[in-house]
Amino acid sequence: MPRKPLFSYNSALTGGLMRMRICAAVVTLWCLCGSVLGQSSDLSKEVKKYIKVDAPKVVLAHVRVIDGTGAPAVEDQNVVIAGGKITAVEKGADMNAIGGVTLLDLRGYTVMPGIVGMHNHLYTGVRPNLDFEENQEGPVLAQQMTFSSPRLYLAAGVTTMRTTGSMNPYADLNLKHAIEAGTLPGPHMDVTGPFLEGAPAAHIIEQHELSGPDEARQMVEYWADRGATSFKAYVHITRAELKAAIAAAHERGLKITGHLCSVTYLEAAELGIDDLEHGFFYNSQLIPDKKADECKPTSILYTLEHMDPHGPEANHLIDILVKHHVAVTSTLPVQENRIANRVPLRQAVLDAMSPDAREAYLIARNRAANPAPQHDFEMLLKREMELERAFVAAGGLLMTGPDSSLYRGNIPGFGDQRGIELLVEAGFSPTEAIKIATMNGAIYLGRQDQIGSIAAGKNADLALIKGNPATRISDIENVEIVFKDGVGYDSQKLLDSVKGHYGQY
Repeated sequence: MPRKPLFSYNSALTGGLMRMRICAAVVTLWCLCGSVLGQSSDLSKEVKKYIKVDAPKVVLAHVRVIDGTGAPAVEDQNVVIAGGKITAVEKGADMNAIGGVTLLDLRGYTVMPGIVGMHNHLYTGVRPNLDFEENQEGPVLAQQMTFSSPRLYLAAGVTTMRTTGSMNPYADLNLKHAIEAGTLPGPHMDVTGPFLEGAPAAHIIEQHELSGPDEARQMVEYWADRGATSFKAYVHITRAELKAAIAAAHERGLKITGHLCSVTYLEAAELGIDDLEHGFFYNSQLIPDKKADECKPTSILYTLEHMDPHGPEANHLIDILVKHHVAVTSTLPVQENRIANRVPLRQAVLDAMSPDAREAYLIARNRAANPAPQHDFEMLLKREMELERAFVAAGGLLMTGPDSSLYRGNIPGFGDQRGIELLVEAGFSPTEAIKIATMNGAIYLGRQDQIGSIAAGKNADLALIKGNPATRISDIENVEIVFKDGVGYDSQKLLDSVKGHYGQY
């Protein structure tokens, strides 16, 4: 719901805001010599600590706009926010900060839609030993990151996220409710139910093994009744179980995605799946002698290694996916992480990690990264990028998410930003990559009329960035204020609040 204005400025405050506007002419900053704080009773004291801008009306003046549609950036615009909505996008003009208006002079800054993260987790996999690549002892556990993850996502500009498989669905649902009630900071959440996994369950011990199609249907119905809004099929699910889960989800008007292996992409499309995770990495259709409903984990990369992105098999697959309206979620950061020392080392990422997590990350980073040296992961990453470009060129809906986890530093928020950078490396323009990360996710969620682009009448879910990611995509990392429902959160304060926590809780 739009946030109601809960205060108005008196004449003294108006004068102070006029002086703020003058200070912008002296230094190249927005008109905030100090933070502009509002007193919103909708938000808890805990949340208010991280708010930088909260006023009945906010004008982002003289800002560069990347609107999320893929169109070129537009220079020198005024974006007007009121009641949690964008009320106008117009030519940049000087204005007076009067009548309860907070005016931010943003020359040199860019505003883009909030990121819609479509493969984002609230847990990370952990092993019993720090030296986890040398010592593969199990079990692998899913450590819930309910405190640090939502803050990291929001700080990076993620205003909406899909959990894309929950290990602790009650925690995720309760977190969603707390965020929407204004008692905790974080993005809007599309909560995916527990993994729908066949037998044997994959490597994380918390995952449940389905006993058959009836239980697949029952799990979807049970968690839909409790508030889950999407579902995810996993590696060993059978065709019959997937068919039952899809039917149950669609009966509720909900969607189902899949990280597959036993079921091929072509089979899943024919069954009616809505989305496929990890791009084209885990398509098993070309594996020699593949048996129905069987996953050979050691052979899972065979199809990507042997599928020419412009050959007949790829063309046929992409044609089927587009005709069946199957979206694809790119997770390039997690694929890049398989390549030794390719991921940029960012101090902010290290700062967010707990001491033990940081040590484990650096151990992994400094060792030969490929767990299966027979695979050329650099080649596979480039081939994945080519397939994603071909899919989009054919009219497919490509989305993005980092598949965030501690493993090699692919952590919430930072991984979302890196995903956009990698889409540009893949050959998309910066504004096309931003569209994939914003508007396309909104379209998939059926929320394109509310979020995903910058236009009058849409929710004021925005990321304010120092610099120009339309010409230098690495500027996507320079998020300073994140507006969610028209309230501006201080990115640095959110990051400071989780220093030393990720990997622990």
